[in-house]
Amino acid sequence: MGEGRRILGTGVQLVGVRHAESIDGTGELEPRPGGAEQSNSSIVFGDRYILKLLRRVEDGDNLDREVGLALTRAGFPATAEVVAALEMRWGGRRIATLGVLQRFCPNQGDAWEFTLEALDRYFERALSTRAEAERLPLPEGSVVQAAAAPIPEEVHRVISESYLDAAQLLGRRTAELHHRLAEMDTPDFRPEPFTSLYQRSLYQSMRNLVGQTLELFRARAPSADTDAAGAQLLERKDELLELFRSVLERKFDGERIRIHGDYHLGQVLWTGRDFVIIDFEGEPARPLSERKLRRSPLRDVAGMLRSFHYAVVTALLRARERAPASAAEREALDRWGRFWHRWVSTAFVRGYFEAIGDARFLPRAPEERQQLLDVFLLEKAVYELRYELANRPDWVRIPLEGILELLGERRP
Repeated sequence: MGEGRRILGTGVQLVGVRHAESIDGTGELEPRPGGAEQSNSSIVFGDRYILKLLRRVEDGDNLDREVGLALTRAGFPATAEVVAALEMRWGGRRIATLGVLQRFCPNQGDAWEFTLEALDRYFERALSTRAEAERLPLPEGSVVQAAAAPIPEEVHRVISESYLDAAQLLGRRTAELHHRLAEMDTPDFRPEPFTSLYQRSLYQSMRNLVGQTLELFRARAPSADTDAAGAQLLERKDELLELFRSVLERKFDGERIRIHGDYHLGQVLWTGRDFVIIDFEGEPARPLSERKLRRSPLRDVAGMLRSFHYAVVTALLRARERAPASAAEREALDRWGRFWHRWVSTAFVRGYFEAIGDARFLPRAPEERQQLLDVFLLEKAVYELRYELANRPDWVRIPLEGILELLGERRP
């Protein structure tokens, strides 16, 4: 549909809107289905454009279009350029976005598959090596502390150096995204202060999340492999709330900005040399008004760190399916997994903070950055537990283990 063309219905118009100065419609634009998506459908036109058709249509501007268009106009290179959109209007007023047309970014798949392939190779080497897993050095201190120091050469030898470099690059691209979003001086994007009132609101939302999640957990009988961990989680509810309550203990520096909002490895494309960040719609379970709120960019950092944990557990399960292991071998593989997760997380955070510098939207003090990151990591894991309980019960063990590990790693 060309710019301004309309399809009329009973009181409704479908309108094509152009955002790019020019759209190349010449040559072969053979349409084909895009890759599998959970929440939308996509059509690729001649490896030149991709049309995302939204299955969930909401009143107001679609966030993928709004944020993607703002980044396009700001010249941010690490995302797909938004060139046009399909709108539904009532009485000549735009009321919803039905589709978003973007320039197609040639890629080798998303960062989730790229990471799983790297992990498959990593665990194959781990199974064949004679090195003792107990001797693998883990980062010292918190992830923020570890990220301030160079990654040891031994770690580069054990983990593929190319993946550590890629994780650090992804951290830099994430920081560049946050910088660009924070620089937009428009009413819908202008940063807001990280106030004491917001901190109280933040704690209350986390407290409600814990209550809702644990109530749902009690209502659904855990499986045999999660009942012990589930019992431990219920016993540690007060400890969980105590960590969330820590957001009230001090006044944090920094600002709240528009962020990605649902940041994980599946929301990033791997081109073979670089990363392209996509899908700015936010967490689908949250209402649109909530997804548009300014938040700490450390939420996106926490989302990616949790995604690394999901990838490790998924790859561990695949490794065990390919080569059934003894109890001792499984314990060794778990150690190899923790080693990969901790050091890759460190590389990502190192790249992020190197590129973020002294940005005013983050606390300056490392201990404040770590405290907020701890809170957001735990909040994300609790949110994941609620999601998995409702949608993928077989995956409950992943966020459950993540919550207990985060509680176990608490530092004064």
